[in-house]
Amino acid sequence: MTNAASMREEAEALAIRALGFVAADPELLPRFLAITGIEAHSIRRAAGEPGFLAGVLQFILAHEPTLLRAAEETGTPPAAVGKALRALPLGNDDHERSV
Repeated sequence: MTNAASMREEAEALAIRALGFVAADPELLPRFLAITGIEAHSIRRAAGEPGFLAGVLQFILAHEPTLLRAAEETGTPPAAVGKALRALPLGNDDHERSV
């Protein structure tokens, strides 16, 4: 259980760095907000919702050039982004969902 909790904490930290990357990019942020339907002033609140951090990583993974830039800027191997996604709630269909 500790290993799974540790993996989830690492995945959350990576997703938060990825969110910072998106938020700092004047082209990516509006696209992310449009796709998610979240308003800029609501990001902090939305970040606490189940599935939000997984959504950030899905957004990064959906476009290879964005993935490569995010990986470089956050010092993360690109493959670690997909692995982190799978460790987060709602990151894949097999993940245990909390109600």
